[in-house]
Amino acid sequence: MPKPTCVQCNTNDSLLWRSAENGQICNECHLLNTANKEIKSEATVKVEHEVKEEKEDSDSKNGKNESESTPAKATGKGTRKSTRSTRYKPKTPAPTPAKPPAPRGRGRRSIFKRQPVKAPTATATVVTSDSVFYQGSYMQVGDIVSMTDLEGDIYYAQIRGFMTDQYCEKSAVVTWLLPTKASPPPEKGFDPATYIIGPEEDLARKLDSMEFVMHAPSDYYKASNSPYPLIDSEVNNYTGYIWTSLEPKERVS
Repeated sequence: MPKPTCVQCNTNDSLLWRSAENGQICNECHLLNTANKEIKSEATVKVEHEVKEEKEDSDSKNGKNESESTPAKATGKGTRKSTRSTRYKPKTPAPTPAKPPAPRGRGRRSIFKRQPVKAPTATATVVTSDSVFYQGSYMQVGDIVSMTDLEGDIYYAQIRGFMTDQYCEKSAVVTWLLPTKASPPPEKGFDPATYIIGPEEDLARKLDSMEFVMHAPSDYYKASNSPYPLIDSEVNNYTGYIWTSLEPKERVS
């Protein structure tokens, strides 16, 4: 079968052939013709745009505009309405405010119902007591405890009161006991008969720093010149204490 020939460039070698009015053309000629048509259409649009701009410029120079040359009805812009029609227009009355509902009488349920009261905010407070249960032992006011300083020296004191803070940490206020010449060395033991009452502390110390030594009445080391009266023998029968001398207690190291 003979190869077709392009009617525009007379070539017979092309990958794709296009049909034309008077025969067939190759793909290269078809693309060239399409590009020429696009260039011509762009040029035509550009010329029309330039002609339009020139016409607008000439109209503006002559002092004419669209509103003067075209009547109002044609442009769609209506004329100003007469004020005569709106002058005697009745005014709409303002809406009347709605009346609040009439209050009802109080029912039996509202009479006996109490108004809710907001509970006050709980504040953390310190609680004082005469006895506490600490680390498996029951401690009360008057007990003898020992404390050790940073240098390793041992001191004895009597508990005067307990205090528990908002974090459940227990502390105690103590009265220091002073040894005499007859007292044994503190590291060997505590002899209550040889110690005398000493200064009182106002600041509480934690029970973690104290070691329990022995139980004793709260006024065992009461000063003889104290303004408080001493316990009589008749009252002593009801206190539960037996007044006697305590034997020295040896410390187990």
